[in-house]
Amino acid sequence: MKALPTLFRPCPSRATWLVGFTMLSAVAADTVYAQRRPLGDRLRDRMANREGTQRGARPADRDTIRVGSDTRTYIVCAPRATERRPAPMPLVIAMHGGGGNAQNAEMMTRFTDLVERERIVVVYPDGAGRAMGGARGPAMFTWNAGHCCGYALKNDVDDVSFVSALIDTLSRRYPIDASRIYVTGMSNGAMMSHRVGRELSDRIAAIAPVVGAVFGDEPQARSPVSAIIINGLLDTSVPPEGGSRGGLGRNQWDANPLPNIDQGTYWARVNGCAATPAKSEQGQIITTRWSCPRGLDVELHQLRDGSHEWPGGPRGRRGVESTSKSMDATEVIWAFFKAHPKRS
Repeated sequence: MKALPTLFRPCPSRATWLVGFTMLSAVAADTVYAQRRPLGDRLRDRMANREGTQRGARPADRDTIRVGSDTRTYIVCAPRATERRPAPMPLVIAMHGGGGNAQNAEMMTRFTDLVERERIVVVYPDGAGRAMGGARGPAMFTWNAGHCCGYALKNDVDDVSFVSALIDTLSRRYPIDASRIYVTGMSNGAMMSHRVGRELSDRIAAIAPVVGAVFGDEPQARSPVSAIIINGLLDTSVPPEGGSRGGLGRNQWDANPLPNIDQGTYWARVNGCAATPAKSEQGQIITTRWSCPRGLDVELHQLRDGSHEWPGGPRGRRGVESTSKSMDATEVIWAFFKAHPKRS
């Protein structure tokens, strides 16, 4: 069949988002990602952002959606359509950390690199908040994950309804496979992926929280959801063993201290898995797996060399030399998602 013109708007080039990525380095947030760069370079980037250009590239496009009385924003990346009736495609929802934004999540996770290769749709939603320094300042957003974080928590923003409406909107625009809708995120975004998994458990096939947490008072999800969970054992911002929170976003929560709650145990209980998991070690990675009903899996990966970062992603917060090299979290997460459609 002759290829048709592009029916889906492709994702803007990552080069257009480097400005937002580097600008975050100067702001206090729990998941600010930027390489250390000379002050002169950062100032030039800020000017380029205000002019809407960097190296001649146009700024990234955002789409909007109305949720109640709020206008929410997101960036969506889809493969180019080459068939009149494209096959149904998985949807991956990738959520930034507290103080981040959609561009930040794209730079951090690099799921856009998989869009054409795997024929998937990836959406990077923005949390809620206000731009710093006025309307032209860098966008700094948070998610209302229940006990964290910041603006979204304090204003009781209904982020679950936003994600649900986003799934509906994208399912009308693209041929989304309803059995393959996945959610991932880092830090505050990881906490939000837990909440979306719980409250939209009838729609979500699997979740992948990275350096996140649960709080111990979460209600039981109504439907099973497969889960792959990744934590860094060197993380002091969201300590994997619980305790006092650290990092630049430590005052953005309402829970103190963080309880020592095993994220995997929560989902193992929801999914009807065996109570006692099996542990194994390979290199820097300690893996815990629960024995679950067919088609449902729960895995916890703890990285000895991992801190409060997206493993395998770009260098992160100030004071952290590099991210863990023992895992490419994006590839590991996608392999897990790919193997776990929604069980009927």
